[in-house]
Amino acid sequence: MGHWIRCLCSRVADSLMLLLVLALSCNPSTAATASPSAPHIKPSYSFGRTFLGLDKCNACIGTSICKKFFKEEIRFDTWLSSHLKLPPSYLLSYSGNYTDDAKSWRLVDITRLTSKYRHDRADKRICTSLLKTKTCSLERALRRTHRFQKWLRAKRLTPDLVQGLSSPMLRCPSQRLLDRIVRRYAEVPDAGSIYMDHLTDRDKLRLLYTLSVNSHPILLQIFPDVEGWPFPRYLGSCGRLVVSASTRPLRDFYGAAPEVAADLALQLLAVLRSMGTNDLNYFFYFTHVDAGTFGVFSNGHLFIRDASTLGIIDKEEGETNLSPATLGSAEYKDIFSCLTVDCQSAFVSCNSIREKHSLVMVCQELLPKLLKGKFLQPVQDKIDSFLQHCADGLTDDQGVNEAVAKLAELLKPLRSCDSRFAYRYPDCKYSDKY
Repeated sequence: MGHWIRCLCSRVADSLMLLLVLALSCNPSTAATASPSAPHIKPSYSFGRTFLGLDKCNACIGTSICKKFFKEEIRFDTWLSSHLKLPPSYLLSYSGNYTDDAKSWRLVDITRLTSKYRHDRADKRICTSLLKTKTCSLERALRRTHRFQKWLRAKRLTPDLVQGLSSPMLRCPSQRLLDRIVRRYAEVPDAGSIYMDHLTDRDKLRLLYTLSVNSHPILLQIFPDVEGWPFPRYLGSCGRLVVSASTRPLRDFYGAAPEVAADLALQLLAVLRSMGTNDLNYFFYFTHVDAGTFGVFSNGHLFIRDASTLGIIDKEEGETNLSPATLGSAEYKDIFSCLTVDCQSAFVSCNSIREKHSLVMVCQELLPKLLKGKFLQPVQDKIDSFLQHCADGLTDDQGVNEAVAKLAELLKPLRSCDSRFAYRYPDCKYSDKY
């Protein structure tokens, strides 16, 4: 009898569970409040593939961090614990949270290499120019190109394989720089060799696509923060989204207190010095700067937030043997040259880049907005005068360097030593360096 009663109860329970599942699936308002482990999460992932850009692979960046998204170990700020809600797809970047243990979370930036509008326009251009159709398989179209066929046959990434790409990083490529890209490419499981034997056809297309659209994630990979380079940490990519450590853009600090502004200005000048003179003999220069180029971590440390406008000249190996005329020739202009920019964009000669180039731009565009009206007279007048000398120094290398040195000396005693500057506190109490 007891066994019969247990069986009856079990069947009743099963029936009630079935009714509950049917009720939840028919009632959207009830389903929205279901447990996080409920099956309704699965369709959100299907929708997320398009949002992430996974439906466009292998014309994408990579898949190294996709599992984190699918396991909810990376969450957008709009994702609720009981219901996934993806943010608008037209934004260029998103705030998110990242965890390795489901207990401690840290802020991350989730970024597109370019706007969704530009991505969509580039996708249409690939189909109409290569296959003469409005829609197509992006991967199949790009695989047929002369450039990619050369990549497939190549054992090593050489300057002629990247000539004509729009990325400033590749305007003056050296073999040493290209070897570093292949050796440290983080979207493949086995790196470390300068030869491309460990790259599959898929990996080569992803690397070429990334370099063609925006070299920012590649720079974060080959010059990592753990080695002292002023970039946020690269955490991985999924589809057409990049995940990196979170920073606040410099524009958020234009209204900061005088001591904060002085500290950030000094850090900015120090970053530019390190990019011009470093142990690896690479000279980094900016082709453009704005209020989003630099960012600040929660500990007050300033980093390069957007590396997409960074060019690199190898002071050890010198320029590539190909001349600027060759760089801009039709032989090196193809669909990969204009995925996100005008195909007719002129290339600047590597010889025309001067070491003061970035300093002058920062003195023109960023430091006046950061330091304007922050200090008492006559200090403010001196700051403004040094900034003007720096900004006007296109024809005077010595004048720029002297103005920047005097500005730094003037700013040093204006910054404070307290817990707001966690990146150097309490070291600043005991070191003349600060």
